[in-house]
Amino acid sequence: MTEHPKLLQHPRWPRPPACCPHVLLNLPPEKARVTVAGLVLVRQRPGTANGVIFVTLEDETGISNIIVWRTIYERFRRAVIAGRLLRVTGRIQRESGVTHIIAEEVEDLSWMLDDLLRPEEARADGTP
Repeated sequence: MTEHPKLLQHPRWPRPPACCPHVLLNLPPEKARVTVAGLVLVRQRPGTANGVIFVTLEDETGISNIIVWRTIYERFRRAVIAGRLLRVTGRIQRESGVTHIIAEEVEDLSWMLDDLLRPEEARADGTP
């Protein structure tokens, strides 16, 4: 890292549409709107959770805990259930030392994983 860690604190933390690395989720203030992306490690839908789904995402810096309320699940059902790589925008919530993101939007980016398997000349974004 070339910059002092203090320089990474507010107001320079990434804002949508940029994705915040999971390791920096301690920097945004409570209820700040952030966007994260990562591979889906776990989806949990406990019977006692009243339709809430808990998703754990992982990027190269760590994991993030996503809470998907029923109304958001209904809007983004396909992405929440089938996505292997997700981008989630939501609000930071901290409780008992644990940071969660309360999902407001969920986007399935799984096509990017498929794109990695294609020959360079056939990639959707044109990058090598």
